[in-house]
Parts: sequence; C-alpha cells; structure tokens
Amino acid sequence: MNMLTTTTPVTTPDCVDVWEKCLRTIRPAVGEQSFKTWFGPIRPIKLAHNTLTIQVPSQFFYEWLEEHYVSILKRAITAELGSASKLEYSIVIDKGNEQNQPVTINIPQQKPVSYPNGKPLAQVAKEPLNPFELKPAAAADLFKANLNSQYTFSNLVLGDCNRLAYTAGLSVAKNPGTTSFNPLVVYGGVGLGKTHLIQAIGNEIKKQHPRKFVLYVPCDLFITQFVDALRSNQVQEFTNYYLRVDTLIIDDVQFLAGKEKTQENFFHIFNYLHQAGKQIIMTSDCPPRDLKGMQERLLSRFKWGLTADVQMPDYPTRMEIIRYKMESQGLAIPENIVDYLAQNITTSIRDLQGILITLTARASLTHCELNLALAKECLAHIVKQAEEGEVNLSIAAVAKAVADHLNLKPESLNEQTRKQEIASARQIAMYLCHRYTSHSLKMVGAHFGGKDHSAVSHASKAVEKKMLADLTYKSLVEALKAKLNIKRK
Repeated sequence: MNMLTTTTPVTTPDCVDVWEKCLRTIRPAVGEQSFKTWFGPIRPIKLAHNTLTIQVPSQFFYEWLEEHYVSILKRAITAELGSASKLEYSIVIDKGNEQNQPVTINIPQQKPVSYPNGKPLAQVAKEPLNPFELKPAAAADLFKANLNSQYTFSNLVLGDCNRLAYTAGLSVAKNPGTTSFNPLVVYGGVGLGKTHLIQAIGNEIKKQHPRKFVLYVPCDLFITQFVDALRSNQVQEFTNYYLRVDTLIIDDVQFLAGKEKTQENFFHIFNYLHQAGKQIIMTSDCPPRDLKGMQERLLSRFKWGLTADVQMPDYPTRMEIIRYKMESQGLAIPENIVDYLAQNITTSIRDLQGILITLTARASLTHCELNLALAKECLAHIVKQAEEGEVNLSIAAVAKAVADHLNLKPESLNEQTRKQEIASARQIAMYLCHRYTSHSLKMVGAHFGGKDHSAVSHASKAVEKKMLADLTYKSLVEALKAKLNIKRK
C-alpha cells in the first residue's frame, strides 16, 4: 500500500554504499548525459530486508525510470543484493517550504502510476497529437508560436531598468531549458516592456533552434482554452498539446489567481515540462511571493529559477528609447524635444510610444516641423496633471516605494498590526495615493488591508498635520514624492 509521509528521510551508510555500487553498473550502460539527467538527482534513503529505497524528485521522474531504465535498475540491484532484492521509490510530490517539510509517497517498483487523466505522462507525451482546438485547423497551424516577429532583442533598448531580465533572456534563448533560469519569471508594472522581452526570447529561440516548438500564450487565453476543453470533455487533448511544447511562454500569469482547476492543470503541465528539460517563461505584475490566490505548491515552483524585475526606464534610457523609436521611422528629432519628452513622460514605455505617435501624426497632419512648441502642446495634459500633483501611479508602486525607502516589505503595509513603523509607513502611503493619484479612497483603502474610505481620509489628514509640526517628517514625505516623480507648482 502507498504510504504518504512528511518526514525528512535519514540516509543510512548501507544504502549509500549499495547505491554507489549500483551506479557503477548503470553509468556505462546508459551513457554519461542520461546518467547525469536521470540518476544524478536520485538519493538513496533506506535499505531494509533486501529492499533499497531511492528518492526521486517527481512522479514524472519515477515514470520515466520505470519506462526506460527498469531493466538496468533491476539488473544493478540484483547484482548487489541478490535475486530476492526489491526496489522502492520515495517520490517527492511537494518540495515543501520553510514551514512545511517535503511530502513524499513511497511505492514499490511496478507499472507507472497514472496521471489524473488515467495515463502516465511519459505515455501522454508520445501519443499522436489530437489538438484541443474545436475548430478545424491545418496541421502546420498546430505548432504556430503566436509570436510577434517585431519583438526582438535588436529593437529592445537596454538600460538599468531591464538589464537583469534582458541578460537572462539572452542566456535562455541560447540554451533553452538547460540554464538555471528555468522558469524565468519577469515581473513589473503595465507598459514597461515585459511582453516585448519575453517574445524577443521566443523569437530568438526560434531563430537559433528552428526545430523547437515555441508557444506564446497570454494567460487569459490559456484559461479560456482550458474552460472550453473542460466543457467539451477535451481536457486530455488540451493537456497533450501543451506537453509537446519545448518553450512555453505565459504572459500575465497572475490571472490564474483563484482559478483552482486551471491551476491544477497548469501545475501538472509545468511539472512535466520542467522535468523534461523544457523552458518555461512567465510574466507577472508582481514578484511570485506577492501573488495572491495561488496554490502554494505552484508558487514554490515559480521560485525554482530566476525572478527578474522590469522597472520604468530612467531618464537616460528614456532618451535612448525616444531616439530609437523616431529613427526607426526615419525621422530626425531635435535633442531639446528628446530631453523634454524624457523629462515629462515618466509613467510607462507604452505612454511614451503613444505620445511619439501623437507627435509625429500632428506634425504630418499640420505640415509643420517637429519642434518644442508642438511637443509641449502634445504633452499639455500630462504636464498639467503633474503640476497639479496627480500622477499616473499604481497603488502598488506607491506602496513599494514607501516600503523600500523605509526598509520594509511592501506586503507588511497590508498587515493588521499596530507596530509604529508599519502604521506610520501605511499612513504615508495612503496619503500619497489619496493626494497624488487618481485612485478613489475606497480603492486605496482596499489595497491597504481593507481599510474603508474614512480611514484613508483620516490618514491623509494626520500626515498633513504631522508635516506642519515636524520638519524631519516633512523631509521624509518630500523625499518620497521626489522618488515617485511627483511635482508641485
């Protein structure tokens, strides 16, 4: 009978010695690469009554060993322990975390256990492709990457705001699935170039590895496809399709929050692809640790690889983006206009691009040259908004800026606590959101631990009162306003 346990295995010297001798038989029989991939991660944990128990990192790992290496395993164990010897697997089904120990399940050597759809994953991945799409499609369309060919590394401006993600992306593109950046999670606010970056990775993989099946899919589309498959009893076909992907790129993975069945299916797809050495790339609007409504075991897997943030470009990078965008259209733009735009558009790359389109369209339609007066006219509403103190900031961005400045974790501002340093930071964050963003009092309060609008109003008044009485406190608030590019007349 299967045994579920959460105790950390204690390795005994006897089992280590026996397993080491077994490996000497296995290594020359399977080849060096297969040996490293499938036998390197195995840990011997117990030897009792001629039964050797080895721990493997996943159910898929176990299935693969049973399907491909069962005879060599049996031969090696028999050579060391005799014909009456047995092999038992301890399969890690949840790696656990700081609070919880790993969960394992012990089973004797047998036929592979089944995936929820009734078949072993290794078998599912080999079955003839039966696409989950309900509408007829040409065979060639089944392996379309859904990538925008315009998104490449060559037209992505590199700066301090995206350097880590950009460099990691290049590394992944050269060797998908074989680096430690798997999964690669890129997070950041809206309009900062996350989609451009991950599609650039996909396009580069297709260029360097044309035979690989690369698939880009927005998370909301993945959810819709799964729901449609569920309704039409085609979940297995849906899963089969995704198990064949070599590089899976999921955009806006935060939309999985609260969708238990979809998360369950994605969990198994993720496990299979990762264990099979396939590359997984995701984007999110916040780091994995801050994602709400997600299964803990799924979040733990998101943290296996590299998490890299993408921030709003700084002033020099914004200037480079403006120059590049205009030059790509064959337009020369005076440096004073570049400087003016870079100084005043501090919200997102998407906003920056929108203004450049507006600027060139105005110049074309009015048959006039690009000049500073025209640029000021196009930015009139943005500059006016900034001068009046209202900026296009998200509540999360304000909370992060305040927390970082005061050496706190952003999520601590949402906690129900009366600790002075947290309560004071939360008051300042609510004040800045209330006074200098367009968000309602209700929205601001909901973000900070479910406060009501009166609590936000009270916090705002309290901060203003303290600023009048305490110059040091006022300097702190002013420093935060400067950090957030909030301007006043």
